[in-house]
Amino acid sequence: MNEIARPDLVMADAGTVRQSPRTVTSWLWFGLPFAALLLAALFIFASDWLRAFNVGAPPVEKLTFERTVLARDGIHLRVRAGGSEAMTIAQVQVDEAFWKFRQDPPGELGRMATAWLHIPYPWVLGEKHEVKVLSKTGAAFEKEIEVAVATPRPDPNQLIPQALLGAFVGIVPVVIGLLFYPALRGMGRRGLDFVLALTVGLLVFLFIDTLHEAFEIAGRAAAAFQGHAMVLLGAAAAFLVLLAVGRRHGTLSGLALATYMALGIGLHNLGEGLAIGAAFAAGAAGLGTFLVLGFTLHNVTEGIGIAAPLVEVRPPLSKFAGLALLAGAPAIVGIWLGSMSYAPHWSALALAIGAGAILQVVVEVGAYLMRSASRTGAGWLTPSTIGGLVAGVCVMYATAMLVKV
Repeated sequence: MNEIARPDLVMADAGTVRQSPRTVTSWLWFGLPFAALLLAALFIFASDWLRAFNVGAPPVEKLTFERTVLARDGIHLRVRAGGSEAMTIAQVQVDEAFWKFRQDPPGELGRMATAWLHIPYPWVLGEKHEVKVLSKTGAAFEKEIEVAVATPRPDPNQLIPQALLGAFVGIVPVVIGLLFYPALRGMGRRGLDFVLALTVGLLVFLFIDTLHEAFEIAGRAAAAFQGHAMVLLGAAAAFLVLLAVGRRHGTLSGLALATYMALGIGLHNLGEGLAIGAAFAAGAAGLGTFLVLGFTLHNVTEGIGIAAPLVEVRPPLSKFAGLALLAGAPAIVGIWLGSMSYAPHWSALALAIGAGAILQVVVEVGAYLMRSASRTGAGWLTPSTIGGLVAGVCVMYATAMLVKV
């Protein structure tokens, strides 16, 4: 068989291939735009010709409060600068009174730089406090502490109760939902179609709710992170990556579909745990029995959705345990991280990835439902599937009312 000659390769010695001058020239032309960009940047910095546009207005300054820690020695704030130029923090007010503070690290804050402000203020348990940070140019940035409570420290006395809370919010409801598996196996074809459509309805509401939470939290992040764009890109990337990985061996069904569903719900519970841990650590919400029961009831439906693709298979009990941990255990990790170290952009990104994973599962479950209907020669858009879809959305909406504070 004759080999096809390539113009960009030439033979040197036996077994050696070297690039032709034409290929080297192509790489040089490819680097030309980057060289031009570098020269333009050097010109801007060296000539300082933008000074002609300076009309004496102060630089744009922005400051985002990312973390609030209340300890015995006072109030500690982690802030992030986001203005057009470096800024200097000059004064700090707490409840309309000026207080001494220590900045770590000291000095100017460049764009996207972070620092801790340590304020020795004797805060009062359960009271509301207002902190105002003033820059050297006089710009003021306010932070409101709605209910002052001590921020938990990483010690076993706190981690164990938080793990128990995460288990009741994440693992326990999924296990309860999986207990519906024997009942689901006793359903007929129409009953199974109803449950699969119910699962799609549950996931559609969960996707919308997760995306809404991600946008809300992203609004509290520094403007430079471009919160809304970050959420959309994170969700799209998670969706495409999981779709490509999941379908590398064909369409999903059975245990594989249930596993991806548990993964998507687990990523959602991670972001939800981050928000719960941060809210309680900051004193933004109170924890009561009714609220915990509301989370449990709301998440039981997630376990039902995981069990639905398993109806036509008989996985061992260990697989059910693994699915429950994959879907629910991330809530524990999220509560730990949220209560100890929290940043709004990371929480928003976690929820965005969860939303993308959930959307991938919606596509896969919908495709599985249509394949199941085609095997019987019937259409998938039947009264049972429409009823299941509507019922799934309604159930999630009703149970979500119990956990909104």
